[in-house]
Amino acid sequence: MKISLFFFLLIAMSCSSKEFKNPYKAPFDGTKFKNLEPFPPKSFMTLLKWKLFKNDRKEWPNWIDLPLGKKPIEKTKKGEVIYTVINHATVLIQVDGVNILTDPIWSERTSPVSFAGPKRVHRPTIKFEDLPPIDIVLISHNHYDHLDLPTLKRLSKEHSPKILVGLKNGGLLKGEDIKNFVEMDWYQDFDYKGLKITFTPNQHWSARGLFDKFETLWGGYIVESDKGPIYFAGDTGYGKFFKKIKERFPNIILSFLPIGAFEPRWFMKPAHINPEEAVQGHEELGSKHSVGIHFGTFQLTDEGRDEPIKALKKSLIGRDISFLVPQFGKSYSL
Repeated sequence: MKISLFFFLLIAMSCSSKEFKNPYKAPFDGTKFKNLEPFPPKSFMTLLKWKLFKNDRKEWPNWIDLPLGKKPIEKTKKGEVIYTVINHATVLIQVDGVNILTDPIWSERTSPVSFAGPKRVHRPTIKFEDLPPIDIVLISHNHYDHLDLPTLKRLSKEHSPKILVGLKNGGLLKGEDIKNFVEMDWYQDFDYKGLKITFTPNQHWSARGLFDKFETLWGGYIVESDKGPIYFAGDTGYGKFFKKIKERFPNIILSFLPIGAFEPRWFMKPAHINPEEAVQGHEELGSKHSVGIHFGTFQLTDEGRDEPIKALKKSLIGRDISFLVPQFGKSYSL
């Protein structure tokens, strides 16, 4: 009996000491994913410190009556690229006859509840009813301002698009009866009607609550079109991944880069680039043209609503760079 117990303990110790073998390209320890340049998560007390002592928080208007944009065309021709920034990080990218929607949010609030949390200060500048048939939805990560379940449920019901998400996000969608999704690892490809879409690293994190940080994967996307690669950064801090993306995808023709939600820097810097860093990212990507996103819709951080625009324009002084602050709802042809 003692010998059997000895061997049982020996086997148990051997099994427990086995090193976890990561099956993914993204860094993963069996429970949590990591950035290429890891940073420690902010504690709840640090979050409280920021939220309770908002001495530098700027006032936003309660409401801005932005005009609605024109109804987008049904689809583009081969080799044609048209994009419309609708609000926040929601962009309609129409390329090679395929309609792509990024991080769609039509909800009034970005919050786990409908009665509290950051509230939009302007309406989505394209009516949901005016959307063309959506083929692909790109979800960068699971924060509420990027993965908006009410919007995804409606899109799934009315458009039946393929929804691309990072690893481990599928359970959330499946629980809401959203089934037409594909989980993506970093540098995993998805082919659709001649387009190759690749999920790429960025510098961010994930969580829907207090106890699930880093448990699902985050990232950006490269869409390889007939005209050239198009990059959607999602939500990100600055990191060496910009240069790594350029190595794999030279000649990027168009990038969508976040320019808002960057103050205070002591709290936001690891996961949110500011406009100056967005310009640096543009240069390191070698992007021919970039467009600012992730600003002006929800007050998530301390800077004023117009500060991202002013800071970006200041960063562009003396530089021969094509970096657009888009008019929400306006369609631009590349």
